[in-house]
Amino acid sequence: MNSRMLAVMRRRGELLERIAAQRGQLTGAATPWKAPLALVDQGLVALRFLRARPALVTGIVVLLVIRRRGIVGLVRSGWLAWKGYRYFKAFSEKHSLRL
Repeated sequence: MNSRMLAVMRRRGELLERIAAQRGQLTGAATPWKAPLALVDQGLVALRFLRARPALVTGIVVLLVIRRRGIVGLVRSGWLAWKGYRYFKAFSEKHSLRL
């Protein structure tokens, strides 16, 4: 081989050694971040799971509402919503434009 090729190969070897040393340093610097980043990854997986299942999220919210106000509060809210719906339906039928 010519001297130029030997110089290039020697330089390549030096660079590979330097890369290996830097990789070791980076591994040492990143070790404290391993646990927090794993927790963030788990949170993102949970978020994607919930975003893919809106019915499940709705059910959880309903359970939280029931637990907070109790069954009586839920029935009362449902009854008021039903009465409001019937009132507005009758009102709109009574005052609708007749063509």
